[in-house]
Amino acid sequence: MLKEFKAFAVRGNVIDLAVGVIIGAAFGKIVDSAVNDLIMPIVAAFIGHLDFSNFFLVLGKAPEGTAMTLDAMKKAGVPVFAYGNFITVAVNFVILAFIIFLMIKQINKLKGGTPAEAEVKEEVLLLRDIRDSLKK
Repeated sequence: MLKEFKAFAVRGNVIDLAVGVIIGAAFGKIVDSAVNDLIMPIVAAFIGHLDFSNFFLVLGKAPEGTAMTLDAMKKAGVPVFAYGNFITVAVNFVILAFIIFLMIKQINKLKGGTPAEAEVKEEVLLLRDIRDSLKK
């Protein structure tokens, strides 16, 4: 069993996945910082602060004296429909996805564009000709 586990663990796919997760976590922090520290202040300057997290509907009865904030309602155990938090997360996701798209586009441009098409072997071309002639 130990040998099987070792064979599984040192497979290329598992190691590639581990490296991908580690790099992804580091890349996620970079992108998160780019969104929060660079992009969102610019968006907020033009559109206004994009924080809808305090938009909610109270679904139960709040105890008297409870502040009308989402945190206060949750602490009081009042059921709330917190649609504003979902809107905030969705807007952040769209911005994040667009930034990642732009970054990947730039990385691909720096790499030299699309990879050149692989040369097709003569045998493959011959087999395609035979296939095409058999279809006729």
